[in-house]
Amino acid sequence: MLQLPAPRDFVRLNDGYHSPQLDVEVRLNTNESPEPPPQGFTDALIDALHGVDWHRYPSRDAIELRTAIGRIHGVGPEQVFTANGSNEVLQTLLLTYGGAGRAVAVFEPTYALHSHLALICGSELAPGERAEDFSLDLDQVERVLTGSRPSITFLCSPNNPTGMVDRLADIKQVLELVTQTDGLLCVDEAYGQFADVSTCSLLASDIPLVVSRTYSKTWALAGLRLGYLLAPTWLVSELQKVVLPYHLDVVKQIAGTVALRYVSAMNDRVTRLVAERERLVAGLAELPVDVAPSSANFVLFHPIDHNGDDLWQALVDRSVLVRNCSSWPRLRNWLRVTVGNASENDRFLVALSEVLR
Repeated sequence: MLQLPAPRDFVRLNDGYHSPQLDVEVRLNTNESPEPPPQGFTDALIDALHGVDWHRYPSRDAIELRTAIGRIHGVGPEQVFTANGSNEVLQTLLLTYGGAGRAVAVFEPTYALHSHLALICGSELAPGERAEDFSLDLDQVERVLTGSRPSITFLCSPNNPTGMVDRLADIKQVLELVTQTDGLLCVDEAYGQFADVSTCSLLASDIPLVVSRTYSKTWALAGLRLGYLLAPTWLVSELQKVVLPYHLDVVKQIAGTVALRYVSAMNDRVTRLVAERERLVAGLAELPVDVAPSSANFVLFHPIDHNGDDLWQALVDRSVLVRNCSSWPRLRNWLRVTVGNASENDRFLVALSEVLR
């Protein structure tokens, strides 16, 4: 019998990172924008594509896109790294500064892909826990960083799936610990535009800080798969050595640049979603659930008298899909609902009320 080649142990024993995609009427499980980009974006993109030399490779360094991104953050293109979604941004960071013999710190519960990508890249995991209320526990951070001396420490703010923003004062203390242990700090701000504060204000040429962002949420371009990070020039230069040549196709580069013409439309969309988030939280407050405070475009909640798995299925039976977080560390029976449009949120609240009552 033919003996098939074996993948690495981590790959062989792991199921991969997945989010259910079911045929439902209301899909509120992946934190996508419920609104598309403005029509003007699509028209402008189509016009720009008419001038593409399809027989030529795209710009290898995506300088026009990086310049446009840097402009909205007040930095030059040399401080911007772009890739196929923030997931590839984080993977490139791990391939550059993680790997065999190096540790990566995470603080649970948090975005599961940080750990997943770290292990795929051969890094050792140095896990810590957040406080009971999901805030950052600085004693835990100090224990993990001084004990494991990770090359990369991940924070997520607003944190996914809890929605909580880490205080800048706490992040500054983490930065001090990271510097003392010769590592770097990556703050994942995939939902940063929904919050009132950003770690971008701490970026400096002599600080080992990376802030990652995505086009998938606030820019309403999840289908584009484009992300970026802001970092000191010396760090971006190292990432450019590792990423595959011509990794960003010409359509993606143009679309990412065109999207940035519509900052005001993006801000208006964020304002509407924040208002819907607060309405959703108010509706949940009328039901027998515990709700975690959120500064993102989702809300984490915990049914008081129901099993989370059963509740998730009951919502699916009513054609409403949310994220079941029960398998994540410390989140047994917790579920996460994306903020949708008004009708989607109403549909979710009605379905949840039917199940709980």
